[in-house]
Amino acid sequence: MTEAHLSFESTRFVSTVAHDGHGTIEVARTTTAVPGSRCNFIDLVVVPVGATIGEHTHGVNDEEIYVVVEGRGHMTVDGETFEVLPGHIIVNHPGSTHGLANDGDRPLRLVVVDVAAPP
Repeated sequence: MTEAHLSFESTRFVSTVAHDGHGTIEVARTTTAVPGSRCNFIDLVVVPVGATIGEHTHGVNDEEIYVVVEGRGHMTVDGETFEVLPGHIIVNHPGSTHGLANDGDRPLRLVVVDVAAPP
């Protein structure tokens, strides 16, 4: 498999508390960097019912894209809270503050892509 063709098949989930959130989440990371790309990492994340990814602020050197695959919850970005559902894509711009809560009735699954911000 080339380094530009990645898969979650060979990754393992690791339990972690994300950014001082409530409860543990499961994270499977495909890579820590994609050579020749500005991609820093790609994660498959499962946020159990009642768990959160705590609000945190990224530096100006990267941005994260959250792609909601399954479940529902509420996301806060720069003080604005809104519902997220399957198919929603949230771009957390460089320097933004964001967090995610699963207040639904089943696990919330999402893909998180972190990329270096353009100069």
